[in-house]
Amino acid sequence: MTPYDLTVDADVRDLRTADHLLHTLAAELALSEGVFGCTHLVRGDRPRVLVSLRLPSEPLLRTAQERLTAGGHQVSPGVPDAEGRAVIYPGVATLTGAVTIADVVSGSAIDRVAVLGMSGPPAPDAALVTGDHVRPQWQNGELVLTTMPAVGGTLVPFEVPNPTPCCADH
Repeated sequence: MTPYDLTVDADVRDLRTADHLLHTLAAELALSEGVFGCTHLVRGDRPRVLVSLRLPSEPLLRTAQERLTAGGHQVSPGVPDAEGRAVIYPGVATLTGAVTIADVVSGSAIDRVAVLGMSGPPAPDAALVTGDHVRPQWQNGELVLTTMPAVGGTLVPFEVPNPTPCCADH
């Protein structure tokens, strides 16, 4: 399958809003299971979060470009970088509750799971408590989920859905 990529710049400033935008676009465009939707951080004079879509066909790409442009979004071909954070990807809907690492890798587009502070991969039967928020990142052409150890020998995704802002108690 040849992928067809496009980037949307909706002048979004935070990941939560970008995640919501991707889900909204996927619903509005009635995107299929094989689609990838990623976020990309842009630094510099105008910091923001871009979103990209990887679509399975050229007709779907053209339709998405037309609808997004008609909706007032700035759309460009390709992806801004190779290190996007995946929000929508094949198998994401199955990653709820507690699942094994083997199930993560076999049942989703995630290629591998890494654990902070650990040099090798986790055991295939290790439990991942997803919190229903699993955001792997593209690294060297692989979709990698970074996790960290948690209570009871389980793992949790490194990225949490509602992080506490730095210095929240000041």
